[in-house]
Amino acid sequence: MNNNKTTIQVVQHLVPGGIETMALDLQQFSQDVDNSYIISLEGTKSELCERWPRLIPRADRIICLNKPSGLSWQTIAELIEIFTRLKPEVVHTHHIGPLLYGGLAAKKAGVKTIVHTEHDAWHLQSLKRRILAKSLLRIVRPVLVADAEVVALEMVKHLKIPPPLVIPNGIDTQRFIPGDKAQARAQLGLPEDAIVIGCAARLIAIKGHKTLLEAVQHMPEDVHLVLAGQGEEEQALKQIVQTCMDGMRVHFLGNIDDMPGFYQAIDIFCLPSFKEGYPLTPLEAQSCGVPVVASDTGGVKETLCPLTGRLVPVGDADQLRVALQQLIVQLFGAVAIESFGQTVRNFVIGNNDVRQMASRYHSLGH
Repeated sequence: MNNNKTTIQVVQHLVPGGIETMALDLQQFSQDVDNSYIISLEGTKSELCERWPRLIPRADRIICLNKPSGLSWQTIAELIEIFTRLKPEVVHTHHIGPLLYGGLAAKKAGVKTIVHTEHDAWHLQSLKRRILAKSLLRIVRPVLVADAEVVALEMVKHLKIPPPLVIPNGIDTQRFIPGDKAQARAQLGLPEDAIVIGCAARLIAIKGHKTLLEAVQHMPEDVHLVLAGQGEEEQALKQIVQTCMDGMRVHFLGNIDDMPGFYQAIDIFCLPSFKEGYPLTPLEAQSCGVPVVASDTGGVKETLCPLTGRLVPVGDADQLRVALQQLIVQLFGAVAIESFGQTVRNFVIGNNDVRQMASRYHSLGH
């Protein structure tokens, strides 16, 4: 192993999210962790660290460019200077914006290996995006990776390219582990004797929280919902809760630092998104022994244990409610909770451990 190999990942905005969490995990579990950097095109280091404390221990390996809105040639020039100075063997871009800036700069700086991961393909339905993506791939010529089979198929369909390499996202199964449910609920201020459904996602319209609220509204009163995350829809969602549900059964937790504790506190994880790529949260929940109900969109199906996971049509509150209630009957009926927990955890350990993912990406630079 070459201990001096330098890798630089480029993301759009290093705030809590699936792509950003993956980038941090790749950095942490890199075989060359001391020479691994992440560049955030947007934001300043101080504001990003304040918003996401997880960044603080790695602040010396994070570079923030505070890119202005719109196309910025100055940002490309800054990246060329950084790549020329740090001399990375690998530049790894995540999504189309970082490919534009990081890919062109890496090409100009003579970086040996450029890797690009596409995390979803729904944006390629736009003709403008397809033209941009085709042009960048032709110029940059990166090692092309999709994080899900469905994303790879969409890329082939829309971009008319050979199938890219598929490397599923991974999570740290040694961090996301089952725990003491009563203790976890006490720490979050949740009722110990309730049935608790949890969702961790930015509070934005595309994540489908309104559909989830509608489903839970028509479920028994001993079913509670906990929402982790923040976003522009927060006040609207709280208004719905106050108006339709008396504000008693829905708990808004904001951004959570101890995500394993969040999953350990719930009985079922639900992801009602309208659009997703290959989300990490279902993997994290299942690694903690929690079964999942989710919308059938993007690569979500690939993240679910086939024996326990349940998929529902996007935006269908009635079918979401039915799926949740059926799973509740199984969990608290004849099937032991421990059996479900071990089944879903084994699925993630076998398919989506972060160490497997990091090893596969590491091999692309050799």
